[in-house]
Amino acid sequence: MATFRLQGSKVLAVDMTGDAVKAKNGSMVAYDGQMAFKKMSGGGEGLRGMVTRRLTGEQMELMEVKGQGTCWFADRASEINLVSLNGDKLWVEASNLLCTDAGLRTGTTFTGLRGGATGNGLFTTTIEGSGQAAIMSDGPAVVLRVTPQYPLAVDPGAYIAHQGNLQQHFQSGVTFRTFMGEGGGEAFQIRFEGDGLVYVQPSERNTVGGEV
Repeated sequence: MATFRLQGSKVLAVDMTGDAVKAKNGSMVAYDGQMAFKKMSGGGEGLRGMVTRRLTGEQMELMEVKGQGTCWFADRASEINLVSLNGDKLWVEASNLLCTDAGLRTGTTFTGLRGGATGNGLFTTTIEGSGQAAIMSDGPAVVLRVTPQYPLAVDPGAYIAHQGNLQQHFQSGVTFRTFMGEGGGEAFQIRFEGDGLVYVQPSERNTVGGEV
């Protein structure tokens, strides 16, 4: 299995000994040794995945990198966060996914809550199995714990990913900018209940209510 390690906070180094990883198209910045690169259709899910993503608007273009040596990945100076999976599942916005072990399964799942985030539709990307994944954030990501006693409400523009036994609800809400009269339209929140982790970034994407 490939070894993931961070060099600083914005470059991912992956050591491979004949292993393979799936990475965002165009994210390779350097490599040594012998590497082969192959574009993967449908986000690595084949024809069915390509059709599903085209219908849902969930964009994820991946390439397979395989070889002997070290490959370095980065994307627009984004902060990189490593997530370890042990037979569980990670839900992540496609634009925030940088790299995964090739053995991890990627898919598309209906969430029913992405309507408040522009361009994200009602679907999100899933990663499942045992191995490592690297996800990106605009600024240092914060990992928030959700317990049955303490549910969590998150702005859709700040949401990156989540894992664990969590239920999601898409609800109307009020953000600070809306409260101050700087927002436009209705604000939305994602409410997480259960037991798990939620990853958020300190920079928010645009939503139907503007920059919230």
